[in-house]
Amino acid sequence: MTLIDGKKTANDIKLEIAAEVADMVARGERAPHLAAILVGHDGGSETYVANKVKACEMCGFQSTLLRFEDTITEEELLAEIDRLNSDESVDGFIVQLPLPRHIDEQKVTEAIDPQKDVDGFHPVNVGKMSIGLPCFKSATPSGIMDLLERYGIETRGKHAVVLGRSNIVGKPIATLLMQKANPGNCTVTVCHSATPDIAKITRDADIIIAALGSPEFLKEEMVKEGAVVIDVGTTRVPDASRKSGFRLTGDVDFEHVAPKCSFITPVPGGVGPMTICSLMKNTLQARKQKVK
Repeated sequence: MTLIDGKKTANDIKLEIAAEVADMVARGERAPHLAAILVGHDGGSETYVANKVKACEMCGFQSTLLRFEDTITEEELLAEIDRLNSDESVDGFIVQLPLPRHIDEQKVTEAIDPQKDVDGFHPVNVGKMSIGLPCFKSATPSGIMDLLERYGIETRGKHAVVLGRSNIVGKPIATLLMQKANPGNCTVTVCHSATPDIAKITRDADIIIAALGSPEFLKEEMVKEGAVVIDVGTTRVPDASRKSGFRLTGDVDFEHVAPKCSFITPVPGGVGPMTICSLMKNTLQARKQKVK
């Protein structure tokens, strides 16, 4: 069993990005600039945005964090997005989700200029990805594909099972895995809450992407020997033995599933670090598109 180290892989990629940015600056070009909008004071969002700022520093990017109280109106937020769309010094930006209930997240997503949508959520980028055109790919699925590639995991002709059909992970990773590319060329099955006898399907899988948000859903008896398991789930589970009072748990019963796998990602330290890394890659891509 090989443990897929997402933290090390993400670090390696960020160093590669930093070297490319240093060359850009040495040629007299401006470094990439990523902006982030954070509404309210959600703990998870605060941590995630702070990690993005740190990643920008490591990659040599300029970063801007725009904070707003959760009392901001939808109209005011859309006006900020319009301003960033028009700001030539900003190569890409994100609006950290979730947003307060009075704001329509879909409307916000669609208001972002697709050429600055480094989260890869805009319908234009989603559509381009679905037919294999160059675009900004969703960060988590893109990070998963990087892990498969960098660990030399064979995907061609393999049966991949995706657990979950979210717009952020499940659907896009299924699309990327089935495309005629390397990694890719998989036969893909997507399972969800209405799928009967999921275990029968997962036992036939060469590759399993677990993205349900259901702690330890994937059990030992649901996985065949030699399978590749990518755990996207990150749920806080109460744990009195921890100072924090909780521990992070994935969608995979890691202790019992790992011995059967050829490759598996841990939680934390697997897919998570790759998500921010993919955001950095998209921001660099956005900057390079402007230079051309």
